[in-house]
Amino acid sequence: MEIPKLYVSSSPHLHDRPTTASIMWNVSIALAPAALWGVYAFGLRALLVLVVSIVSSVLVEFLLGKISKQFTITDGSAFLTGLLIGMNMPPSVPLFVPILASIFAITVAKWVFGGLGANWINPALAGRVFVFFSFTGLMSQYSLPRFVGSVDSVSQATMLTAMKMQIGEPAVQQLGSSAILESIAYPASRFGLSVSDSLNGIISPYTVDAFFGLIGGSLGEISAVLLIAGAIYLMVKKIITWHIPVCFLGTFSLLAWIFGGLRNGMGLFQGDFVLQLFSGGMMLGAFFMATDMVTSPTTKKGMVIFGVGIGFFTFLLRYFGSLPESVSLAIIIMNIFVPTIEKYVLPKRFGEVEKKTKSTKEANA
Repeated sequence: MEIPKLYVSSSPHLHDRPTTASIMWNVSIALAPAALWGVYAFGLRALLVLVVSIVSSVLVEFLLGKISKQFTITDGSAFLTGLLIGMNMPPSVPLFVPILASIFAITVAKWVFGGLGANWINPALAGRVFVFFSFTGLMSQYSLPRFVGSVDSVSQATMLTAMKMQIGEPAVQQLGSSAILESIAYPASRFGLSVSDSLNGIISPYTVDAFFGLIGGSLGEISAVLLIAGAIYLMVKKIITWHIPVCFLGTFSLLAWIFGGLRNGMGLFQGDFVLQLFSGGMMLGAFFMATDMVTSPTTKKGMVIFGVGIGFFTFLLRYFGSLPESVSLAIIIMNIFVPTIEKYVLPKRFGEVEKKTKSTKEANA
């Protein structure tokens, strides 16, 4: 009787790996509190942007799956892409913008490369960057939360934009980020002012507002605390690890502290990095976009290099580039380097011998 052979693939061997669908839906669950806070802060218009983004992504996924005879709707990836696109949109953006972002994300960034698992760039990131550079004006019109104050919702700049516009002005020399906002009377919430006063000004009201989601910005990125809570949920579920976000945020904070004051003539080790850390797309990018399993390294060493690189480029572009925000671009830049990172950090398979180059062979002859 012939005994059947057991074929074992090369290591490493993973056990009890969660399914793609469970990962996607758990990430969507983790994002839900921050998304719902955006709806509460900006009103039903924000909900409409989210719904349109999700429906557009799912519909395009369905149509492309129908054409290719693949049923991929239930894996949750298209829903998650749509949710992330919606959360990266200004609440007052015209609805055709998230629709175009969703079409580009699913069609060009995902399906053109072979579908889920074959794409080199996070589809939601690709969609956001595509519409940002196509409709920069529309993607730069932000609102303050309706309970912060009676401010023109269309013309109001985000904290990052307001600070960037003041850089180089004599009036803001020797001033940190929070002091710049205070000097131009940038609106702060009563809650932020109250907390800051109770702590004798140790923490600025703008930092409090950024942490709790009382600032203007893309509708899903404003509440740092809810995004952190969602990230903790994913870490408990072992869907993401700390390596990429901690190395990203840690590198950015260190560089911002050491060199961040140079642009205002404050010298080294004078950077006001805490407000920068909680504003813009830092938390959403660090915990939910940079950690995308398909487009990030698979080893811990690779994740560390990847996270450090994102932190470096985020600092460089945000502080010394022309745009106030840079997280998306920094992640995309490091996505390009992932194959190179993997080449040098992935462990060699058992029994694999490194190929000798022609020069090496001649030297050994």
